[in-house]
Amino acid sequence: MQACAEALATILNPKGRVQVEHLDRFGRTKGRYEMPNGIVNEGKNRILDVMFNDGVQIANSSWFIGLVDNSGFSTLADTDTMASHAGWNEFTSYSEANRVAWGSGAAASQSTTNSTPATFNISGSGTVKGVLVTTNNTKGGTSGVLWATALFAADVPVSNGDQLKVTYTVSA
Repeated sequence: MQACAEALATILNPKGRVQVEHLDRFGRTKGRYEMPNGIVNEGKNRILDVMFNDGVQIANSSWFIGLVDNSGFSTLADTDTMASHAGWNEFTSYSEANRVAWGSGAAASQSTTNSTPATFNISGSGTVKGVLVTTNNTKGGTSGVLWATALFAADVPVSNGDQLKVTYTVSA
């Protein structure tokens, strides 16, 4: 059954697109970035379990966006989960107490997105490598379902006072 579910997930080919606006402390645009994301195996299996195997739906209000740190980064993998992602760490130098809610709207034209960007107020210097989407709001947490990860085309250096505004769209 597992092999069948993975084959069906590949045929369905869910995908996403991340758009990020990077502002400095004065509200000036430092950069705009757009990148596709990979849906990890756990995310694909979750779709199939909910649709075809009595899996429990995850509420719209239970999806969160986090940031991938450049420090210690080596790779993303389809087999990554929140509990096990040896190739990366989470960037947590932002002032929000938790990961930021995604807040997607109703699906239309086979996609859904957040109409209001998830805003990260950067509280320290560092380099952000990418973005993650998960069901756990705990900043740096290792539980929950990891849906997707995405890498910037080039690393994004951030400073205290910067903002990253993330819009995420997932489509079938």
